[in-house]
This record gives sequence, C-alpha cells and structure tokens, in this order.
Amino acid sequence: MTKQIVTPSILPGFMELLPADQIVFNNMLDTIKKNYEKYGFIPVDTPMIEKSEVLLAKGGGETEKQIYRFNKGDNDLSLRFDLTVPLARFVAQHFGELTFPFKRYHIGKVFRGEKPQKGRFREFYQCDIDIIGNESLSVINDAEILSVIYSTFKALGFDDFTIRINNRKILNGFFESIKVSDKTEVLRTIDKLEKIGNEAVAAELKTIGLSDKDANSVLRFVGIKGSCNEILKSLKELGIENDTFAEGVKELEEVLNYIAAFKVPVANYTVDLTIARGLDYYTGTIYETILNQYPSIGSVCSGGRYDNLAQNYTNKKLPGVGISIGLTRLFYQLRAAGVVGGTKKATTSKILVIPMQETMAQSLELSTKLREADIPTEIYFNEGKMGKKFSYADKLGIPYVIVVGEDEVKAGKFKLKNMETGEQIELELEQIIEKLKS
Repeated sequence: MTKQIVTPSILPGFMELLPADQIVFNNMLDTIKKNYEKYGFIPVDTPMIEKSEVLLAKGGGETEKQIYRFNKGDNDLSLRFDLTVPLARFVAQHFGELTFPFKRYHIGKVFRGEKPQKGRFREFYQCDIDIIGNESLSVINDAEILSVIYSTFKALGFDDFTIRINNRKILNGFFESIKVSDKTEVLRTIDKLEKIGNEAVAAELKTIGLSDKDANSVLRFVGIKGSCNEILKSLKELGIENDTFAEGVKELEEVLNYIAAFKVPVANYTVDLTIARGLDYYTGTIYETILNQYPSIGSVCSGGRYDNLAQNYTNKKLPGVGISIGLTRLFYQLRAAGVVGGTKKATTSKILVIPMQETMAQSLELSTKLREADIPTEIYFNEGKMGKKFSYADKLGIPYVIVVGEDEVKAGKFKLKNMETGEQIELELEQIIEKLKS
C-alpha cells in the first residue's frame, strides 16, 4: 500500500515564523512585558476557550460573525476574540479577591474568523494593559497609560512616534450642541478621516442625516490644529455651552498636565480631535499611536477610558482605562518594512562548545559552568569534520566557539573564537565567562 503524503501547510490568516524571526518576535514581547511590569502591572492569563454565553453577553453583531464557536458535549464554547471581555469576566468573578485599582497586563493569543488580508490575522497576539477602579478612577491613570506607551515604544527602539490623544466627551458634547442624533455613527465616520479623506467623510456624514452645515461644522471642529495648549485654548474659545463638552475639556487639560509631570517629551504626543475610536464603550480619554516614519502601518497601539468594564457580569461599577498593542500585526508590518527581522541569528545560544572525543566529560562540565553563569551554551555532539562544526555555529549565528581538546584541559586555557571577526584569544574559563557577560 502506497503511503499517503500530506502536503505540509497552514491555514491563511495564521503567522508562523522561522527561528531567526521568532527570536526577534520574542524579544519584542519580552520588552513589552518588562515595561508593563516596570509600572506595576500584574500578569493575568485567562483561558483561550470561554463559555459562549460569557463572550457574547453584550450581544451579537460583527463579534458573533467572527467568533470561533463550537460544541463539545453539552458545552457551547468559543475562542476568545480579544482580551478585554475575558478581563471583564475575570474581574467580576474574582472581585472580592482583587485589590483596586487593579492594574493588570495580559499578553496572549486571540482569534477572529474574519477574512484574512495582508497584515490582518485570524490568530494573533495582543499585549494589553488596563487599570480598573472600584466605583471611581482618577484621570491621572489616563496620563500614566500614555507614559507606559511612551516607555514601551522607546524600549522597542523607536524614537520618532506620536501618541495622539483626544476625549470622547469633547466629541459627544460638541455633537449634542449641534443636535446630532446618531453620535455613534458620526464617530465611526470621523474615524475614517485618515483613510478616505475630508470629502468622502463629508459625503458619508450627509448620508447618515447631517445637513451640509452640520457636516462642515464637524469637519471644521475636528480640523482644529496646533500645540496641545493652542488646541485647548481654541476649544475653550468656541463658547460651547454643554456640560459634557466642558467636562471633556477639563479632563483633557488635567491629563495633559499629568503627562507633563510624567516627563513625556512633547515631541511624542499631541491632541488630535480626529481620533474617535469606533468602539462604543470608550467614554473619556482615547489614544492612538503612530510610527511617523511608517504611517501606512496605521495605529500600533490604541485604547482609552471606559465607564463600566463588567456591566454585563455584575452590578458593581468598574471604570477603567487601557490600551492594546497588536504584536503579531505590528511585527508583520515592521518586518515587511525592513525595520525588524532579516538577522542571521537563529538561536539564543551565545557560545558553542566543540568537544574532542577524549574530552567529552570535561566539555560537559565546562558547559555546565557556563550555564550556571547564565550564558546560553550549546554543545556539538555529532561526529564530523571541524569545518562542519564551525559551519553549524555560523549558520545559526552563534557568536562564539571554543574547542575543548586534551591540551586545553591540561593548560586550563581555551581558544575563544569570535565567529564574526575570526579573532581567537586564549583565556581561562573565568575570563571567558567575564567576556561573554560583558
């Protein structure tokens, strides 16, 4: 009987990396995690599979169309489509065991059954932080979130980026002042400004019921530009008598004052009234982050303030503020732009130990001592010519090699070869450890 060979492949919309790229991806993930923890955020990890009734408590719509849903026995189950709904369930379920404000971070995979496109995936990593309050939450937390965004992207190696902020109350109050009935649809339309431009947005605003005058007023309003202080001044000078608008301007001014106290450089943030964030639950400060040299990538980190995280699971009021970095999409776009990846290093090993046949025991002992000094160490066990062994290190991008022969063991000194420069120096083990740790 002929053996059936299945062609190896993966589904569209799923990302799978070779080792060199996976190492870069993992380094980015670790950098994000380290920065989140630096601000006191606590790790949480919820199950990838949740009860469908929990994930869909808010209602169906687009979410229900995109969710991966299945039955196992009597259980109606779904794969999580974001990390926010599981957080809401987690906080409601463990309310009595948590300390508030509750600062959590969660880095994990989520799943969406949408049509895969370039840079959009069905399975992807999100890196979320949220600060949840019990009944109330000071706006200083909104400023801290922006400080975390700044710190994280600096640590990832970026300098030229802009965190754009706005406040939904400012937008909602303005719409109330010109008697816009469907604020949500107007917000969704404004969110498209960068993609489709002023004329197309004006046309869409008219199709959802705005007059020419009101559509033009909306575009003039979101088009207010200048420094943060200049925009605040312009907003105050509009003379809009609306409590929601006034509260939004006050909150924005407070947040900007706190951001300055966090010492975030003014070059890295700005007020942008076009930022609307289409999701309905944002109620205050909102954020979008753009890498200025790569505007086509779009927002690489977004989020905002919401009034009541867990309203579908508890009667307690739990306001919060948070952001999310879509790491899979960010990595894909940066790799496509040549910003990350393309490295030769396909292993985390820092040194390859090549034992001669008669020194295997000593080589194992030496490797153990290197690892005890926190130096990632690999031993080449296979037989073969010396050139093949050095080629193995070269192909994986292992930066250093030592050959352990009888003479080296007797002398207590080993030739450490730098694989990039070809330079060889003779050192004792302690000297090798010192050099590799420096």
